[in-house]
Amino acid sequence: MQAPAPGSDEAARTSTQRVRTSQISTQPSTGSTSSQDHASSWWQAPYAQAPLDATVIVPASKSLTNRYLILAALASSPSTIHNALISRDTELMLRALESFGVGIERKEHPDGSTTVLVAPPAQLNQAPGDVDCGLAGTVMRFVPALAAVAGAKLGFDGDASARLRPMAPVLDALAALGVDFAYSGEPGKLPFTMDARQLAPAGTVQIDASGSSQFISALLLAAPALPGGLHLRAADGPIASPDHITMTVQTLRELGAGVQIDADGRGWQIAAGRIAGFTVTVEPDLSNAGPFLAAALAATGTVRVPFWPSQTTQVGGKWVQILRSMGAEVSLGADGVLTVHGTGAIHGIDYADASELAPTLAALCALADSPSRLTGIGHLRGHETDRLAALEAELAKVGAAVQATEDGLVITPGPLRAADLESYEDHRMATAGALLGLAVQGIRVQDIATTSKTMPGFPALWSAMAATGQKQD
Repeated sequence: MQAPAPGSDEAARTSTQRVRTSQISTQPSTGSTSSQDHASSWWQAPYAQAPLDATVIVPASKSLTNRYLILAALASSPSTIHNALISRDTELMLRALESFGVGIERKEHPDGSTTVLVAPPAQLNQAPGDVDCGLAGTVMRFVPALAAVAGAKLGFDGDASARLRPMAPVLDALAALGVDFAYSGEPGKLPFTMDARQLAPAGTVQIDASGSSQFISALLLAAPALPGGLHLRAADGPIASPDHITMTVQTLRELGAGVQIDADGRGWQIAAGRIAGFTVTVEPDLSNAGPFLAAALAATGTVRVPFWPSQTTQVGGKWVQILRSMGAEVSLGADGVLTVHGTGAIHGIDYADASELAPTLAALCALADSPSRLTGIGHLRGHETDRLAALEAELAKVGAAVQATEDGLVITPGPLRAADLESYEDHRMATAGALLGLAVQGIRVQDIATTSKTMPGFPALWSAMAATGQKQD
């Protein structure tokens, strides 16, 4: 039997039955503090002196939360999203939706989860005002497609680092639908203004998806509300993070949208038709669970994550296979609790398409007993930072020999040493540094507050877990 989901009535009734002395959870912050405010700060990563024994309640999935929010804004009636993530990325999305006239109401629950009630307007606001994307890829890629459906005229900008992230493919695809763009800086990047008042039906639209799966997801999420629907085709070449496209397709189908996939798997046909309002419960963020689960190997202990889904489209579901391959004992109980036990061995791995899991996986590889090779992640150069270059530089500081290849990393562990690790305003680089700190005494991480992008309260949550690995006098 699956454990009740956070925010549900059954979860409220049974929450006291799940509490253990080692259980860790935090109330998510509703703030949207920019990591730029903390750029000069250093965080002393906790070091585990003894094996961990912790149960960690992980906040909800950012990827699923923002997909549900976009679809709720386009629905024909109100929607209820239980266990919605409240973080900087989702706050930016909520504010953007409100500017389009979407009604947003939040309900906080005693278990720390949040329910978001979404009331779509009869007609989205065509003059919503400028959108602040922060450093949120889902906002800077998904919201322009929403604005196109609205026939809106507005501007987009974000953090300084966001202006470096690629956007041209999704904007070019929208241009093929009649949207006009004007750029203040480099074409195809923030900041820009768009005018969708001449939006028109199109036949087949082609899109380059080698840089980000979000380019495809953005068009797919808006497609049911486009006049005539959409036939979207991936251009020749690799498709980045195909698991996230699968997530988008499954989410659309779950909510009643008609999606047909071309025989070669590189095209999607979405029928026009406004989806009905819905009620969903968002899964825990399995990617964000990764550092906590990997901690069981790094500190040779046991870490449990409740509410682990038996089936999922999240790329973080791959942690079960990855951690087993690297030497962990992994089990999923009938109560929905995933348990990872470190055996004392961490083996190197050859792994393809780790996607957003790569920073945590690479940090674990630096602690392994043999070399590792990660492939199919060349697109990470266009994420919050150039993650391949960042991992090459930072893992070398702790003693690993790292070579960035065309599409990945080759990591050869070496004698470990203390270091100050940069986060590059990238939440996944920050959590990778925290993981290294469990095994290497003397690690400091710059700007740990950047984790608020998708996981508010991470430092407290991590420190509480690490505290279970302190020697008792």
